[in-house]
Amino acid sequence: MKTLHILQHIEREGPGLFRKIAEEKGFSTKIYRIDLGDKLPILKKNDLLLILGGPMGLEDMSTGKFPWLKDEVIFIKKTIKKNIGIIGVCLGAQLLAYSYGGNTEKLLGGIPLRITPEVGWSEILVNQESIYSQIIKEPFYGLHWHSDRIILPPHADLIASSKLCKEQLFKIADSCIGIQFHIEYEDEMIKKWIKEDYKFINNALGPNGQRILENQHDIYGKNSIKKRVLLINKLIDLINNNKKAP
Repeated sequence: MKTLHILQHIEREGPGLFRKIAEEKGFSTKIYRIDLGDKLPILKKNDLLLILGGPMGLEDMSTGKFPWLKDEVIFIKKTIKKNIGIIGVCLGAQLLAYSYGGNTEKLLGGIPLRITPEVGWSEILVNQESIYSQIIKEPFYGLHWHSDRIILPPHADLIASSKLCKEQLFKIADSCIGIQFHIEYEDEMIKKWIKEDYKFINNALGPNGQRILENQHDIYGKNSIKKRVLLINKLIDLINNNKKAP
């Protein structure tokens, strides 16, 4: 049986809709908490790998704070070489890009330029030059929760951007998709993120940041589930259809 293997880096950032949709498509699903000591999965050619988000970043690989990050990057590189499908979300997208030759840097905005975290819902803008531009049905509002931007590796196909951060959705090689924004969330997940990650939220949005996100969720989050489900379905199908023959 084909399996969706899920690398989860923090308790509150689970697979959400990805898990439900994968199971509807006939995948079994298994979650690995490498940060808690789980071993990395053994993948078969028809499996998929989902790499989720987390508050850590590439710069943490040099500090030793999250020693499993280096092991995960080595594992991603091996998975890419095996042509096994990968979907990376937020941190997962950053690790995927880095494993293929890209990098990250702090997201800058404003005048004068300063570090500007992207937190909350904003419109995702499709790159019409991408051959995959039809994968997103506009208007589409994505949830952002990051302070880094991805420097894409050579030959990556940029599919969509936001006004603040260019690298929001991209494809690498035949079977790898990176998503900087979040589409996997469910209602209870968002409530937990807003409650637990208040320091990051208030740093980005000010002392009323939690209320701002609650209001945005009522407008964009709850009403976008059909589009998010459709996009997840398309992403899984895109990877499966584009994988090279062994």
